[in-house]
Amino acid sequence: MNIKQDLKLKEIRYLKPKKFKDFRGEIWTSWEKKFFENLNFNLDKFTISKKNVLRGFHGDNKSWKLVTCLKGEILSVFVDYRKNSKNFLRYTSIKMSEKNKISVLIPPYFLNSWLCISKECLYHYKYSFKGKYNDVKDQISLKWNDPGINFRWPIKNPILSKRDR
Repeated sequence: MNIKQDLKLKEIRYLKPKKFKDFRGEIWTSWEKKFFENLNFNLDKFTISKKNVLRGFHGDNKSWKLVTCLKGEILSVFVDYRKNSKNFLRYTSIKMSEKNKISVLIPPYFLNSWLCISKECLYHYKYSFKGKYNDVKDQISLKWNDPGINFRWPIKNPILSKRDR
């Protein structure tokens, strides 16, 4: 597994697996404990989205998230939401897909948003947190077009949930 820091937000990590491919298909490892001994994953979630669905900027103050696009292609954006950070509200972005198999490790106080840019996407969240899971009411949420972030999405009218409008 190859692990790299993001160039803009050093706390964000990209994990690129080594894959084995033959006539049967492919196999790869998405996570190895030896690389991040301090994380204990305790919740997995999956979401299926259709093209032009945009899932807004969400995060919390205690969860580490390992996210992967298992099917399709997405444009993913990560925002530093640490109010005392020199990078507060700065973002970085990456395209993730079933082809590049990149996973991203997102620390607490960083927000995650993404847009499905293929016909359909299957997205996986792997969570590590202490205590109870911070569900919707306890999360940090910003609008997809928040002027403080000022990310230029490649779409004018995305499909949004009520929460993300």
